[in-house]
Amino acid sequence: APVRKASSKWTMKKSASVPFVDAIPGLSELPAGQAEFDPLALSVSLPIKWMQEAEIKHGRICMLAFLGAIVQEAYTFPWYTDAPKLFTQGHDYGAHNGSLLQVLIFTSFFEVMTLPAVIQMIKGESDRAPGDFNLDLFGMKAKDPLMLQKEIKNGRLAMLAISGVLTTEVLTG
Repeated sequence: APVRKASSKWTMKKSASVPFVDAIPGLSELPAGQAEFDPLALSVSLPIKWMQEAEIKHGRICMLAFLGAIVQEAYTFPWYTDAPKLFTQGHDYGAHNGSLLQVLIFTSFFEVMTLPAVIQMIKGESDRAPGDFNLDLFGMKAKDPLMLQKEIKNGRLAMLAISGVLTTEVLTG
């Protein structure tokens, strides 16, 4: 009997962002912010929409964290006069007085409430875009693909920036 050759998921086309790596099919059709960058081929084994959702969510959190790190050193609320100025010491202060537990509870509640929408998106049962929570309080929701790309790239920059801020504070105090 003839031996059937297994079909390959890989193509001979090279990635646009890493030219010495084969392109992974399907990455070039992705929306804003994607530059065919997946050198570890994670998108082959994990749902790409789930990874996009995580990247957008972490980017937004890091943008807020970076802003918080700067504001915390420049301004102190009158009712927090004994709060520390450094970002890393603020963690210990929040853990000691219990305010980080409140953050954990609120974040867990948000994650549990949005999980069904994320699962439906991954399964293809809804047309929800990754990172879209239908929350537009100030009418600033990005509808233009260029603005979505800017949000993703600023989120990536914020992830690196807050990592640098935390590392610097831990090493230098």
